[in-house]
Amino acid sequence: MTTPARKRVDQRRWTVLLPVVGLIALGVSGLVLLGLGTSKIGLLPILVGAVAALVPVLAVIGAYLWIDRWEPEPAKILLLAFFWGACGATITSLVFNQTAHVLGQLIDGGDGSTFAAVIGAPITEEAAKAAFIVVLFLRRRQEFDGVVDGVVYAGVTAAGFAFTENIWYFGRVFSDSGFGNLSSGVIALFILRGVLSPFAHPLFTSMTGIGIGIAAITASPKLRVVAPVLGYLAAAGLHSLWNFSTTVGTGSTFINLYFLIMVPIFAGMVFMVVWQRRREQRIVAGQLPVMAANKWIASSEVTLLASLQGRSRWRRTVRRKVGDDAAKAVAGYQVAATELAFLRHRIANGTAGQGAEERHEMLLEALIAARQAAVDAPGALKAAGGVRRS
Repeated sequence: MTTPARKRVDQRRWTVLLPVVGLIALGVSGLVLLGLGTSKIGLLPILVGAVAALVPVLAVIGAYLWIDRWEPEPAKILLLAFFWGACGATITSLVFNQTAHVLGQLIDGGDGSTFAAVIGAPITEEAAKAAFIVVLFLRRRQEFDGVVDGVVYAGVTAAGFAFTENIWYFGRVFSDSGFGNLSSGVIALFILRGVLSPFAHPLFTSMTGIGIGIAAITASPKLRVVAPVLGYLAAAGLHSLWNFSTTVGTGSTFINLYFLIMVPIFAGMVFMVVWQRRREQRIVAGQLPVMAANKWIASSEVTLLASLQGRSRWRRTVRRKVGDDAAKAVAGYQVAATELAFLRHRIANGTAGQGAEERHEMLLEALIAARQAAVDAPGALKAAGGVRRS
């Protein structure tokens, strides 16, 4: 018979073993990719490619961290998402893309590169990137509070994939043409991939993230299945169009696709994210008065917790008057209040899923502990009195 103690031991074993095995697998994948790259074009081009690829990926990651300010996702999971995209999804795609090349040769009698680029790569690469988000959703659904979380996880995963891909492309061009100029070499390719389209892969995969984010907040069992599938199909479709314009189409084809399709979709994505962030603000602001009435937070803190601007001013004031440790305690308290507010909203809408009451108790305990930590930081909460409310 399995006792509760034995069950806890087994759970702990898996929670420790699986991440270790996963990190080892990702590390091996990274070494394999490094070995493949250096064997084909040499170490110096790979290093040049890595430096060139670092600039756009930092900008992309920074954008997604800015998006994720209301309820920041766990740093460890975001890091794992990036490494999965950079190593796991990349090497998985390499294997299946080779199969697509062979299949393309059988279908059109050529070298199979067009079929692999336009059909094979979008299907396999978007599936490989989506795999991490799907597994995370199935294993840790509580990390998804809505569409924004899906977009963030998708974007960070895709940023990792694009980082590795850019290292290869920049390195290969450097090996062939050197740094070049505005029309050739690394400089020309950097303008194309690092300036004009750093968000290409994140934009594609964000479609899957939107679908999974919708699945997290809907009460419809059918929509929980349909939304991620439609999101994946949209991701693969956009990816296919992009590859078609860069491999088969002419220069005018690429320009038309870029300005008539990709730019409007990107603008729509930005609008949707801003709208969803305002929705998250309304959710938090709507729950805070109830939490104050229950004495979980102070009524004087409701206004400060109800906006990102108020939270930021609060942390800055505490950091200036008290110090970094107190500011970190306040930041932890703010995150705990947000997580509880989101869960209470999902419970009210009937979309919280099984175990919601237990998780509510856990988050409430976390909120109380976080507030106590802020109280224990001398002057952290008292400093709130000097924060301008708006």
